[in-house]
Amino acid sequence: MSGAATNAATQSAAKRFGSYLASKEFRTYLMRHFWGPVANWGLPLAAIADTQKSPEFISGNMTAVLCVYSGLFMKFAIDVQPRNYLLFACHAANEVAQLTQGYRFVNYHYWGGKEKTEAEAKTA
Repeated sequence: MSGAATNAATQSAAKRFGSYLASKEFRTYLMRHFWGPVANWGLPLAAIADTQKSPEFISGNMTAVLCVYSGLFMKFAIDVQPRNYLLFACHAANEVAQLTQGYRFVNYHYWGGKEKTEAEAKTA
């Protein structure tokens, strides 16, 4: 290919790519399949950060609800067409983080973690 033909092909590809980026189809895809899951990453990131805090502040009800919520949305992310793997990964991470928080809640409130913490505080 000559330099002029290569330059024309590059300009044509750039023009097609630019028009695709400006299309309603791309904007719809971006809003549904990119920004939604990106915004949802706040949930698992907050839950992961909360694993460093005391388990006395964990809400058992909210943790249970978030486990159900993430389970349902993992199924939704696989069932929609096209499959939304970014949303699935977000809710899978949230499910693991919430199950971790749920374990910490049950351990602290029902399996003696609270008493152990109080006993350690008295001896210190």
